[in-house]
Amino acid sequence: MNRILMNRILKPFVVLIAAIYFMADAIFATIAHPLAQWLGEQRVFARLQTWMRSLRPYPSLALFAVPLIVLEPVKPVAAYLAATSHLRLSLVVLIVGEILKLVLVERLFSMNRDKLLSIPAFAWAYGKYRLVMDRLESMEAWQMVRRWSRIARFAIRRSLSELKASSHLTMAQ
Repeated sequence: MNRILMNRILKPFVVLIAAIYFMADAIFATIAHPLAQWLGEQRVFARLQTWMRSLRPYPSLALFAVPLIVLEPVKPVAAYLAATSHLRLSLVVLIVGEILKLVLVERLFSMNRDKLLSIPAFAWAYGKYRLVMDRLESMEAWQMVRRWSRIARFAIRRSLSELKASSHLTMAQ
């Protein structure tokens, strides 16, 4: 098959995957990024961060894997709860588990990136992950959905700012 035909066939799937990815990312990142930043600024965690940064590469990898191993079963648990008609609880379990996982994994990766990438197997796997993500992100459909996502996020932020400003004016009166 020629490339144009393949792109035409794959485009709807890439748009769907990208839309789901960016929606989930927007929802979870809205909470996870500020939470990770807030946690990083807490004095309570200063000693813990110092200790984590002092670890050698393989203990850093073990520490990085803990939230993945512990929190990955959240998805099947949430699916079970949804299947047994506990939809609200299922949604709460999924959201809290995913946010915790994102916060912890992102924080641990950012703190120990160089050490983790010094491990050949991790560097290889991360390199493969980046290749796939770079290829996916270079697709026209992905970029189109990413633009829509940015526009939507900007509109939401603007609306929230306007709502916040109007509520402050209302309270001041």
